[in-house]
Amino acid sequence: MSFTSRWIGGIAAGVVVVFAAASLRGQQTRKVDDATLLKPADGDWAGYGRDYAETHHSPLAQIDQSNVSRLGIASSIEVGSEGKIETTPLVFNGVLYGTSTWSVVYAIDLRANRIKWQWDPALVRGGYAAMGPRPCCGPVNRGVALYDGKVYVGTLDGRLVALDGETGKPLWSVQTTPPNSDYTITGAPRVVKGKVLIGQGGAEYGVRGFLGAYDAQTGKLAWKFFVVPGDPAKGFEDEALARAAKTWNGQWWKAGGGGTPWDGIAYDPELNLVYVGTGNGSPWNAQHRSPGGGDNLYLSSIVALNADTGNYIWHYQTTPGDNWDFNAAQPMILADLTIANQPRKVIMQAPKNGFFYVLDRTNGQYISGEPFAFTSWATSIDKETGRPKETEQARYRFKPVRLSPSPVGAHHWPPMAFNPTTKLVYYPGQETSMVVTMNERFDYTEGQWNLGMTMGTAQLKVPVPPPDPKAPAMGGFFVAWDPIANKQVWRLPFQSSGGALSTAGQLIFVGNSAGKLFALDPLTGKTLWESQLAPGGVATPISYELDGKQYIAVMAGIKGGRVYTFALDAKQTIP
Repeated sequence: MSFTSRWIGGIAAGVVVVFAAASLRGQQTRKVDDATLLKPADGDWAGYGRDYAETHHSPLAQIDQSNVSRLGIASSIEVGSEGKIETTPLVFNGVLYGTSTWSVVYAIDLRANRIKWQWDPALVRGGYAAMGPRPCCGPVNRGVALYDGKVYVGTLDGRLVALDGETGKPLWSVQTTPPNSDYTITGAPRVVKGKVLIGQGGAEYGVRGFLGAYDAQTGKLAWKFFVVPGDPAKGFEDEALARAAKTWNGQWWKAGGGGTPWDGIAYDPELNLVYVGTGNGSPWNAQHRSPGGGDNLYLSSIVALNADTGNYIWHYQTTPGDNWDFNAAQPMILADLTIANQPRKVIMQAPKNGFFYVLDRTNGQYISGEPFAFTSWATSIDKETGRPKETEQARYRFKPVRLSPSPVGAHHWPPMAFNPTTKLVYYPGQETSMVVTMNERFDYTEGQWNLGMTMGTAQLKVPVPPPDPKAPAMGGFFVAWDPIANKQVWRLPFQSSGGALSTAGQLIFVGNSAGKLFALDPLTGKTLWESQLAPGGVATPISYELDGKQYIAVMAGIKGGRVYTFALDAKQTIP
């Protein structure tokens, strides 16, 4: 049973379609509820980061440094994919839930080692233009959310769909974005207090980003937070946007403004705050987007919202007046740390701009920010103001400038992991640079990338600056970062294709773009175990327990992707 994007696309944004929910519900002995998400059982992985703090850390320790060499494949099940895979699977009640490309959802019975059900939204595969939205970076999807016997997924054409956890049948569907527009959803939803939170991408095409909260039972919109202000002539949705409008110039709303919150979301139940990382501006070039300057709030920021109402509480902008596609939509981690002999409730992020930030999550106060990659656009973060100290060439004009990081960023979507024992954060990054120059003229064009700049030496017909002699070699790395001292502990050359998993067995699991999964020592980065999986990349691993046994699970493979599970002394052969 599937429903095509063309059929649902004709429904007005915000209208909910319900599919005979009562008759489709299966009976479960346990359901994910608020208590489950607040304090997950050790053996479950019921939320994207496992917990609300998004630590991607498992308390399971059956697999540890003394026996990880005995790790073997317990199962390998093909679920399909047509390109890059980015899902972080979830496990609850002996069932694994995940996504592949084109927003396809699957459920695997882990005891029977077979697909329980698979749901395909039937998006048009004949080319992005044919399906309406034009995703910037392929038909990827990073996962689902679970709640009250339902599985929630955001689809590439902007829908939020609730599926029956037992059967995979749709229960309701809501078009969260204007239909047939260039908004896209690739991120995993989060469930907070009975509401499903979802953002979207599409800033390159000229859209206005927002975070929406939808009733988990009905799909009805509960609240919406717009990241950037709209047309002043139409009035502002709230006082936070009225204040933000003072940081913009020109007619920014004609190109949408951008700010799409396409990935990072975390939640502090004690403070009742939802934290969302926001996207880049539209167009990228700030001189065209906001002539005369301005910070352009709330682009490239971490914004704290009241979980019940969506009202603005505080923000911290990592990249004021973003001019480089340095969005801050990357994953965030919450932790309680002792810094300078003071207990601090912190939120941590390594966004695209190359600095690792530690903030007070109660009020957004800047604590520290140090570069984890080479940054030629800014030298440091001012400790008094929390603002970057930009270099002379950062605000490139009409001659080519070489900047690091490039718009690809020093860290992108792959999740970070936090180990509460080592108190280190683990994540993949990359050293990048690109030659950029500002276009003399910019005219917003719907349905096309709107940058206001030219990138890359191939497009420029004039001499370009050479690489900075101080810059390290270009390429990927995997780093262990100390957020208390805000410095690197160790770093390995590493071309990652997914995020990190930390376990109480003092192991860090991460995969590379060549299809290998590794277990690393969290204190040294030494490889303790590795396994070659399907070629084309490894997504983000998780750990769960089933019938008293610990497993590691991950999806890998660019064509016909497979879900692999690993356990001690397992002997399954790799297809």
